Amino acid sequence: MSYDLQEQEQLDSFKAWWKANGNWISGAATVVLAAVLAYQGWSWYALRQSSAASAMYEEFDRATLAKDAGKARDLAGSLIEQHGSTVYAALAALRAAKSNIDASDSKAAKAQLTWVIEHSSQKELALLARVRLAGLLLDQKAYDEALQVLKADVPDAFATEFADRRGDVYCAQGKMADARAAYTEALSKAGAQQPLRALIQLKLDALPPAGRA
Repeated sequence: MSYDLQEQEQLDSFKAWWKANGNWISGAATVVLAAVLAYQGWSWYALRQSSAASAMYEEFDRATLAKDAGKARDLAGSLIEQHGSTVYAALAALRAAKSNIDASDSKAAKAQLTWVIEHSSQKELALLARVRLAGLLLDQKAYDEALQVLKADVPDAFATEFADRRGDVYCAQGKMADARAAYTEALSKAGAQQPLRALIQLKLDALPPAGRA
């Protein structure tokens, strides 16, 4: 098909424009395409990682319920090493820490709880790990370290647990005025359905009267 003069002029103008701008447009298109492919690739990789971590966590769960401590320990380690960015790794570390506390292996439990605090992508799990680690340090009479662990930006959902644990530490230190203040704060943050509410009230009532601490 032949072009008339106007069409030829338009074609010549386009060729000139493309010669001046074609490289930039091709480069920009390449960058956009690369970004799209990278995003799709990462989404596929993340989905595959999550699926593998889920399967491994189910195996860890079965080993834990079967009280196969060795297998559970190895699987928890593999989850942390291979799928540390997933929620399953943090969950496994929390459960493994509890098992180690029950087995009087406080060193391993401390390492696992510290890992959750430092690496969990789920803030709620990291906060739970702080409360549990503070309890472990309390048992070890590492009071100052326990209080340091409890220094965090705490949302209302965890305010009761953190204040209660601080009360426990202060009480163990013999700082009854501080313990009373912490338990009182814990009660003020606790809702009517808070499971800890009755226990906190018992601890508060068991403190010596104000002025005799």
